[in-house]
Amino acid sequence: MSLVLVVEDDPAILQGLADTLSDEGYDVLTAQDGEAGDRLLRDRIPDLVVLDLMLPKMSGHELCRRARRRDMTMPILMLTARSAESDRVTGLDLGADDYLTKPFSVPELLARVRALLRRANPMPALPDELRFGDVTIDFRRYEAWKGSRALDLTPKEYDALRFLAARPGEVATREELLREVWRYRHFPATRTVDNHVSSLRAKIEDDPSNPQHLLTVHGRGYKLVI
Repeated sequence: MSLVLVVEDDPAILQGLADTLSDEGYDVLTAQDGEAGDRLLRDRIPDLVVLDLMLPKMSGHELCRRARRRDMTMPILMLTARSAESDRVTGLDLGADDYLTKPFSVPELLARVRALLRRANPMPALPDELRFGDVTIDFRRYEAWKGSRALDLTPKEYDALRFLAARPGEVATREELLREVWRYRHFPATRTVDNHVSSLRAKIEDDPSNPQHLLTVHGRGYKLVI
């Protein structure tokens, strides 16, 4: 699932954008001013930022400039009530990838989000279905089975499994998983990854205490053996 950060000071618009993007299957972070948005960008790595231009505490232009100065390359879609060409040019020159003038239609917003994410994050070369042992994973539909029994995987479990499946047999460290799956920039001292791996093993392994597919590489991380 792609992580989208929405920075918008109007509470109604912010809630509407968050609900719309969540309904489309995106993970969503929100902030109501530029400084809060900047703090989130320091801690997380979103796949895309939807950024209002006129923000309290720090403008959208300044937030965009700071993100690009940190070499953050995610697409930035700017929203503004201003339609002046100079405002659009300034935003694009500072590193914004696209511009949408308020009021805008929800279908157009979603189309632009999809287009920006397609260009920035091409899908990895994975099969539509992944099979190992008696487990079948359908990443298109977020469905999984062990034999004839449907598995109830969480979205993060699917994402972690997909990340590991993109590099079968290779070790992924906990830090890589926290960065690429959970989108953390600074790694919390938690057992987040270990707990998800333990949960996944209980669902996909015949004997979770003696796993054959989702393996621990002690001192390094985890790998998926297909």
